[in-house]
Amino acid sequence: MFQNTKCECGHQNPVGTVLCEACGKPLLEAEAKSDEVLEMRYDGMARRSQRSNPNIIDKVWNFFSSVKIAVYMIVLTLLGSILGTIYPQESTFLNIDPSVYYKETYGQLGHIYYLLGLSHTYESWWFILLLVLIGASLVICSLDRVLPLYKALNKQKIRKHMQFLTRQRLVYQGSIEGDSADWIKKAVTPLKKKGYRVHTEGDALLAEKQRFSRWGPYVIHIGLIIFLLAVLARGLPGLNLDEHVAFPEGEIKKIPNTSMYLKNEQFNVEFYSEEEVTEQFRNLNRMVPKLFETKVVLYECTADCSDLTKKPQLSEVARHDVRVNHPLNYNGLKAYQFDYDLTPTIRSVTPELVNAQTGEKIGELKIDMVDTQPSFQVGPYTLEVKNKFMDFALDAQGKPTSKSPSPNAPAFLFLITGPELPEGGIQYLYFAKQIDKERFQQDSINQQLSGDPIPFQLEVDSMDKVDIIQSVSYLNIRIDKAMPFVWVGAGIVMLGLIMGFYWHHRRIWIRIDDGHLTLGGHTNKNWFGFRREVATVLKQMNVEVDEKSLDNGGNQA
Repeated sequence: MFQNTKCECGHQNPVGTVLCEACGKPLLEAEAKSDEVLEMRYDGMARRSQRSNPNIIDKVWNFFSSVKIAVYMIVLTLLGSILGTIYPQESTFLNIDPSVYYKETYGQLGHIYYLLGLSHTYESWWFILLLVLIGASLVICSLDRVLPLYKALNKQKIRKHMQFLTRQRLVYQGSIEGDSADWIKKAVTPLKKKGYRVHTEGDALLAEKQRFSRWGPYVIHIGLIIFLLAVLARGLPGLNLDEHVAFPEGEIKKIPNTSMYLKNEQFNVEFYSEEEVTEQFRNLNRMVPKLFETKVVLYECTADCSDLTKKPQLSEVARHDVRVNHPLNYNGLKAYQFDYDLTPTIRSVTPELVNAQTGEKIGELKIDMVDTQPSFQVGPYTLEVKNKFMDFALDAQGKPTSKSPSPNAPAFLFLITGPELPEGGIQYLYFAKQIDKERFQQDSINQQLSGDPIPFQLEVDSMDKVDIIQSVSYLNIRIDKAMPFVWVGAGIVMLGLIMGFYWHHRRIWIRIDDGHLTLGGHTNKNWFGFRREVATVLKQMNVEVDEKSLDNGGNQA
């Protein structure tokens, strides 16, 4: 049904407009007959979310433009954040199996916590979805309100309808002497002294100041949107990294998810002497470190970075002695000293393949604990690595397993094929450490695997053929390219708060009809200060008025 929204002043208003965009006359019949103070939010402009016959797009728009819905989503996000703090998140640990850790440490509740996915709350799809929905709500809420407000403030007419003036929260009516236009011109000076921008039109006046404060809430929204986008961007590859990485002394190791490599050239640790240690630490019966540092070299891969068949070509970009609170910092990549391990571990071992019956040495092979070759050719024999156990153990069923990724008890299961061996070859389990050979009875296991007698042995006849890692330095590698945008968003939010709290948008409308003065005033905050200001201006125009008499009902906060 067609709705006539043309005002008596001749201005055609959009459907849904409450107050005429030009003169301010109430357009709704109920509003026109009422004597209550006008609702001045957006100056009565029509908003998309208030359409009477919304389509599908309008309904989605209405959903996200609702402040109530936004509050619900924020509360749900806060509840999710609280749940994520009940137990430590997975990302705070090094080398744990979360499916086992939470149950062993926190019992059945911890296991349920893990099964519900709360152990990685802040990376979960539902938490990220809530942040996205809050961002969408902020954008649509802002557009739904800021566009009408901008139009309302940009289309202000100087001469307002009488009903618009008399239904403001601050109103004065009285008689004046002399010419109306002269009185209006004289009123410009005291208003300008109060900081108002004054516009006149014959016997009508509009004075306004600090309009920019009305944009404070929307500046806050912009800051929050930038903040949320920056937080979400931290989940994108290459923009955020926070990992604890072990760097064995003397090794060059790739930094995960980057093209950078880091070498631990040397690790140094200095301990307090017994005389320097306090009684509290002396009772712990352990050495207390005074200083520990890692001399590192940072490299950038320049070629063959993704080709696994070729050795990457590296270019040195930085050197630094990493100590606690003195990280390496290169183009946003930071390496913090986190921990260390002085337990000697094997980097590689070079055993010889020996015929167990004749003692003949067939050849040797170099076994790297981390980057182990898939197969070795020793003389006429091929040794294929079928399985690798970095920390060998037997599970409840007696099957081999690895307790951790650290080379504490490295073992390798080989399939040996070659002349004078069965067609499918024989299996051979090799322990890199002599102590593990005796502890797990290597010969007994191999007799079960290949039969008795054992045709071959892998033996090390000299410690020169064992490469030992004397220490391991644990560094916390951090990259956070989105953090500057987080601070920018936070700064914009603070700017919006200052705009909204420390300045107030004030407007004064005046019209004179046959010597009768009508004044209406509106502000978004501090009505007591506003009416005192208006009373002072009127007094300078020889109009004595009690500031309390300017109240016209409503909340004068």
